[in-house]
Amino acid sequence: MALYLIDLPFAKIGLDVAKRDSEAKVVLIQDGVYLDPTGIENVYAVKEDVDKRGVAAKLGNAKIIDYDDLVNLIVENKVVNFA
Repeated sequence: MALYLIDLPFAKIGLDVAKRDSEAKVVLIQDGVYLDPTGIENVYAVKEDVDKRGVAAKLGNAKIIDYDDLVNLIVENKVVNFA
């Protein structure tokens, strides 16, 4: 299973690639929390980035995670970096 770390400016490419991977897990980091991950089932957003940018209400089905959760996801999955 691949874990996609997505931030701007490579977000469009990252989200397009992740949408083609049925087992993708996507983590929106930094300014990536501004993105619309519609069409991707397993979406996460880093709490500190969400809080800093005030976008919690706009994240839809994204699960909010902290840095400890992010580290666990990185250790457990193959990482594809679009940050």
